Amino acid sequence: MIGTLIQTEDVPMADRFEFWRDLVGQTRSPHDMSSVHATDFRAELRLMDMGPLNVWPTSFQPSRFRRGSQQVRRSDPETYHLTLLLEGGLGLDHAGRNTVHGPGDLHVVDSSRPYDLRSDGHGQSQAVRGVGVDFPKALLPVPPDRMRELLGRPLSGREGTGALLSDLLVGLGRRAETLRPSDAPRLGAVVLDLVSALFAQELETEAALSLETRQHALVEHIRLFIRQNLHDPELAPPMIAAAHHISLSYLHRIFQQSCQGETVAAWIRRQRLEGARRDLTQRALHGTPIHAVAARWGLPRASGFTRAFRAAYGLSPREYQLQALSSPAEKPEPTLAR
Repeated sequence: MIGTLIQTEDVPMADRFEFWRDLVGQTRSPHDMSSVHATDFRAELRLMDMGPLNVWPTSFQPSRFRRGSQQVRRSDPETYHLTLLLEGGLGLDHAGRNTVHGPGDLHVVDSSRPYDLRSDGHGQSQAVRGVGVDFPKALLPVPPDRMRELLGRPLSGREGTGALLSDLLVGLGRRAETLRPSDAPRLGAVVLDLVSALFAQELETEAALSLETRQHALVEHIRLFIRQNLHDPELAPPMIAAAHHISLSYLHRIFQQSCQGETVAAWIRRQRLEGARRDLTQRALHGTPIHAVAARWGLPRASGFTRAFRAAYGLSPREYQLQALSSPAEKPEPTLAR
């Protein structure tokens, strides 16, 4: 498991807001915090130490966070804080910009500059939910004078590199309990590469990124392309290389470097089998023929699917489905080989 889940409901009601204010003050640069819900404040946060950075999925009742000039002068950790907003709305006054942010937006603030961040509908009870990322400025391969152009701006987390970054951040929060602590530094490096790629893309400074960062970002784009096209039986390395305007040999090289030696074809097969396995555990699809489930995931040859499934999970697709649906308590755990 990566990170510790902290909830205000574990604290006496009278102490919840002060507890939360102290906790957020420890995870971010010092600031003032207020909320009309302070008498019975409800919030939770999972603090995930991921090597070069911290990731913290969180939800909280509408609040206001203000960092003034005196606080900047008194303490400056020299960090950037990136926020992915998932639910609710935020208004931000930072670096000369007054902006509004909604679900799917990303924004970044600089610990060296004052800011005023407030929940839209400050008096409402609907929780704000998002994912925060804190990282040292020194790790970002984007010049500080260029970063000023991005501070406070809404950046899209719904398309391109922003969507890849958003998917990864949400996935980290959902899978925190299944990840190993040894995974954290590697995953943190991937987050930082995608953050760097997003900022460079917005500023049109991709050439300033290291070759390794550009390759990691490209591999994440390729993995997303594969996941979106698993239904196509024609999906194969030559098609993927052509779609990304790279040579087949380059595709194989960067993919294996980023995926611990796993080939493109092996990764496609693993994703297809895992998709079919999940479908076989769904009661709503119980009446769907096995071959139709396989075809949905780009595996049209029933005999080949059965052999590959048995090799991966130790049971035929039909046996796995019957066992999975016989009793929720006895649902088999997948043991798919990498």
